[in-house]
Amino acid sequence: MTPTILAQQAREMAERVGLEFREIGEEEIRSLKMGAFLAVAQGSAEPPRLLVLRYSPQDAPESPVIGLVGKGITFDSGGISLKPSANMHEMKTDMAGGASMLGVMQAIAQIKPKVRVIALIPATENMPGGKAYRPGDVITSMSGKTIEVLNTDAEGRLALADSLTYARQLGCNVLIDAATLTGAVVVALGNITTGVFGRDQEWVNRVVESGAAMGERMWQMPVDDEYRDLYKSSIGDLANTGGRPGGSITAAMFVGEFAEDTPWVHLDIAGTAWSNDEKPWLAKGPTGVPVRTLVNLLARLSG
Repeated sequence: MTPTILAQQAREMAERVGLEFREIGEEEIRSLKMGAFLAVAQGSAEPPRLLVLRYSPQDAPESPVIGLVGKGITFDSGGISLKPSANMHEMKTDMAGGASMLGVMQAIAQIKPKVRVIALIPATENMPGGKAYRPGDVITSMSGKTIEVLNTDAEGRLALADSLTYARQLGCNVLIDAATLTGAVVVALGNITTGVFGRDQEWVNRVVESGAAMGERMWQMPVDDEYRDLYKSSIGDLANTGGRPGGSITAAMFVGEFAEDTPWVHLDIAGTAWSNDEKPWLAKGPTGVPVRTLVNLLARLSG
């Protein structure tokens, strides 16, 4: 599935269930100065798309406005920092966070909770090529923060960074993102439990409790300032990777830098978005994590 096809599918779904839908193309992405997202996209012949879906019921309170951001990397080769060929075919699933947010939006359009929601899905491929971004590049994000690229396979956090900034500009005052972000979270929690990160404990608790109610296992991971030193850069504001130690934590905290002071929860679904095992309650393949958790959360907010 390419970004163009994903956008087409999202548009058809939005029209079918009555959601506002906007597809932002490469030229406008550039005009928005989304330098981090565009850096990831520039190596691919497939043009990027930023998908924005709105659910705004008239009887919903003005606040909160929940921003759901889903990583939509439709294929992740790793870019110049090329992944090993073994199992690379599974990287068509790197859009699972974005697909999950589309699933959430489809569901709430049908059950109609009284809460305002905006979903953003940055969709692109991460490919090597003559125009691809390189290790050593310094890029400027939409927020103005500069990022030293140490590994082009740490691309999802770059796409999320600009999307969180834009979500805040659109008026979202709570941010929840989902992404197949790191192999490190699989090392920590296996393929059973989703890693949960966030600086606002109230919202972290809400997400974890909602997951427990829906049977989607989640575990809160630490977000402590001491880890910030691991992704410092000597020539930019941030480096796009903090190395192997605490890899899921530093990746999450990098994303959180772009939430600024907005309540933010990050779900690393790298281990739970796909199942290679057939289970009595779950077919082999995509799991839909964390659709049930977030739909339940939004329904609870509605009372």
